[in-house]
Amino acid sequence: MRYITPLKAAEGLGSAHEGTQHHWAMTVSAVALTVLTPLFMIVVARAIGLPHPELVAYFGRPLPALITALFVVVGMVHFIKGTRIMIDDYFHGAVRKGAIIFSVIFGWAVVACAVYALARMGLGAIVVL
Repeated sequence: MRYITPLKAAEGLGSAHEGTQHHWAMTVSAVALTVLTPLFMIVVARAIGLPHPELVAYFGRPLPALITALFVVVGMVHFIKGTRIMIDDYFHGAVRKGAIIFSVIFGWAVVACAVYALARMGLGAIVVL
């Protein structure tokens, strides 16, 4: 029979298991998103209604492409870290591991697709895959 004290059972668990690093990462990404979100909304608002060739040319310019890429990357990193906390709170065992793997793969897949699309628009016919 193995006896584990409540302190030993709780060590490494809870909100402090990663220290303050996670909190600061979420805070910094949230502040970055408060700046990037209105900029991204302006970029998208200017792109609404453009015909396809003009839309590709618009997102081929550096500023709209950079704002869009930063918004997607920072937003998805924030999403991945936030879903990790939610998953840790509500799931256990193999389901927890699977959900974490799925959320990380989904987040980075969104980033990869967005950056690839912006690269295609920015580089035009140079990028052929």
